[in-house]
Amino acid sequence: MGYGAPNLAVFEQFLAVIRQYNASGERFRIDSHCQSACTMFLSIRHVCVTPDATLLFHAGGSRKTGIVNPATTQRMLGTYNAALRRYVTANHFMETLDFHSIPGSEIISRFRYPACR
Repeated sequence: MGYGAPNLAVFEQFLAVIRQYNASGERFRIDSHCQSACTMFLSIRHVCVTPDATLLFHAGGSRKTGIVNPATTQRMLGTYNAALRRYVTANHFMETLDFHSIPGSEIISRFRYPACR
């Protein structure tokens, strides 16, 4: 699930994984390539990120049609902590379907997500 959700049904599956991990309290590692809907896993209560991970952010919507979906974008933004949400908003990451990367080391140091041990 390191990639995005090509449709709303798959998007809902990402949200189901978040609910499952939050209910179980199990650790969730982001340790490699994580783009699009995968970045919502940052909202898992016991998430950790490796410094070598790469997270790619963009607006919610359909890459196939090129149409941005404001509601999906807002749902994605709602899964990020306040500092990351401000950063991706201020830097216009969530306005287009273009990918914008943030390395795991920065997710840890700048946005205070826990590092994996």
